[in-house]
Formats: sequence, C-alpha cells, structure tokens
Amino acid sequence: MIFTVSTTTKTLQLRLKDKHARVLRQMAREVNQVWNHINAISAKAARPFHGKPQYLSGYDLQKFTAGFSQCEGVSVGSGTVQVVCTEYATRRKQFKKTRLNWRVSNPQSAKYSLGWIPFKGGHAKYKAGQIHFAGQKLSLWDSYGLADYELRAGSFSEDSRGRWYFNVAVEVQRKPSPGTAAVGIDLGLKECATASTGDKIEGRWYRSHEQALGIAQRANKKKRVRAIHAKIKNQRKDALHQFSSKLVQENAAIFVGDVASGQLVKTKMAKSTLDAGWSMLKTMLEYKSHQAGVVFEVVNESYTTQTCSCCGAIPASSPKGRAGLGIREWVCSDCGAAHDRDVNAAKNILAAGHRRLAEGVPVL
Repeated sequence: MIFTVSTTTKTLQLRLKDKHARVLRQMAREVNQVWNHINAISAKAARPFHGKPQYLSGYDLQKFTAGFSQCEGVSVGSGTVQVVCTEYATRRKQFKKTRLNWRVSNPQSAKYSLGWIPFKGGHAKYKAGQIHFAGQKLSLWDSYGLADYELRAGSFSEDSRGRWYFNVAVEVQRKPSPGTAAVGIDLGLKECATASTGDKIEGRWYRSHEQALGIAQRANKKKRVRAIHAKIKNQRKDALHQFSSKLVQENAAIFVGDVASGQLVKTKMAKSTLDAGWSMLKTMLEYKSHQAGVVFEVVNESYTTQTCSCCGAIPASSPKGRAGLGIREWVCSDCGAAHDRDVNAAKNILAAGHRRLAEGVPVL
C-alpha cells in the first residue's frame, strides 16, 4: 500500500535585522534601474514611429538587460534581473498599459518606491541562522525555523518605516481541520464579521486610533504617523488571523456573503469599509481553508438581513433599506422569533451555502 502526503505552498515573512538596511536599499536601487530601463524600452516599442506596435514579453525584455549583473558595483545577480523583467511584463499586461510607473529610489521623494528585491528559487539560502544572498549574509528573526523548509522563490521587501522583510515560498504538509460543523459569516461595518454561531470581531481599528493619528498629522510628525498606521495594520492583521484560524479549526464548511466592497468604497462609508478589511479576511479564509481541506464558498447574500432565519419569511418588522441600518435587534412579526441583526444574516448565509452545496454545479 502506498501512502501519499498532501502538501501545499505557503509564503513565510520574516523580519531582517535593521543593520542590513543600507545594503538592501542599494540592491533595491539596482532593481529600480532595471525596472525603469525596461519601462522605457517597452514604451518605445509600443509606440513606434513606423510599423506595428510591439508588446515585448518578459523573455524579450531580458535580452535588453543582458550583462547588467556583470557591471562594476552591481550586486544583484542575473536571476533577480530576469525576475524583474518577467514581473514587469506580467503587470503591464494586467493593467493593460504600454508603460508603468517609474520606480523612484530617492527616500526624500514623495513618490519614493518601497524597496523590492525578487529572487529565484535556490538563490537565497539559509545557513546558520542567516540568509545568504548576492554575497551577503543577512541576519533575521527566525520565528518559523527555516532550517526545516526548502526555500523557493521570493523577495526582500521594505515597509513604510524602513524595515526589511524576507518573503519566501515553502512547501508544507496539509493539516486537515478536525472540525465537522458549518458556519456562515455576515460582513459588516460596526462588526467586521459576524458568524452564525454568534462570534463577532470588532472592525474599528482605524477609528480607535483616529484621534491620535490626527494629532500626529497636524504636528507634522511623519515618523509617528507611520508608526500609528503600522500599529493599525498589525492589529487588524492579528485579529483577522486569529478569527479566521479559529473558524477553520472548528468547521468543515465556511460560507461568506458576497458583499460589494468595491461599490461601498465610493460612498460616504468608504473609511469604515476599508477599515473592516473584508478582502483580507476573505483571502485568509480561502487559503487557510484550502490548506486544511475545508469547503469555502462565497454565496449571494441578497435579503439575508430582512429574511427571518426561523420561518424564512420577510416580515414587515425586519430592517429594510438605509432607514433600517440602525436596527440591531428585531422580532419577527410572523413567528415571534427574536433576532440579532447580524447573527440572523449569518444564519441565512449558512442556509444559502447549504443549498448551493446541495444543488451542485449545473452541467453546461
């Protein structure tokens, strides 16, 4: 009998020691030079004076950067240059443009591009607690135990506070979720997410620091502003990670409503919508469910707030439209069941998810 171990790819992020910032910033400057060079070539080829426009592929762009890594003073290798060319061609095609934005290397510029140094699999190696890359030995806080993994492709990246991180893809074994239940999730603004079990996560990270952020901005304390923004980001990320991990561990199926965040960010509720981090939560639930073998589906949430989860009717007493946004609890006038607004919606999303699984995918 042959036993197979199911594996999946995961990206790890580890912080590098600040003493390497100067070396990494120099490498990032070289990456920016390559990017701007192929950006100019691509724009020129797409707008010729005579003949048909040409849209150069990543392989074509690599021909114009041959030998750059051998120039005096250049520390990045040919593998990094090739990845930059491939990434540029991918993003140009994605955004459907003949030219992308220039990458700015001057830290004093308002348009400064945060450092980015990509690498191929095998070009960054972990030895004795350090990352060996481009002739440099970079120390880091190894919270994952990199010695147990085979490092693949990845990148070095800089955040707004000048801190550098090592991002690398690794292969890990799948750990099936022990959960057997199913849960529906209603996304909101006052509460970022509400589960059909009654669990809620507060989505007011930016709002809780808004006053301190305003004071720092008016005082023109740029470092303090960046620190507050980083704190908001870290708090949001940590809370969503804990919430999503708990759901994946306790359930075998997760259903989320298809709330249209792209439309809400164009309204007066944009600040609260962005603060809630719906897209981040959905992404976490999707990849964690995939790793744990949990069913994850996004279902239609139409009328889930108005419908009674007990009798299935849309009674006159249910909250409707903008006028009903302030109603957090209500009683069904048909069956008399008392509801929490968000929990009721989450239960209806769960029921919609069960119906979708039961109906299956129609044959085309």
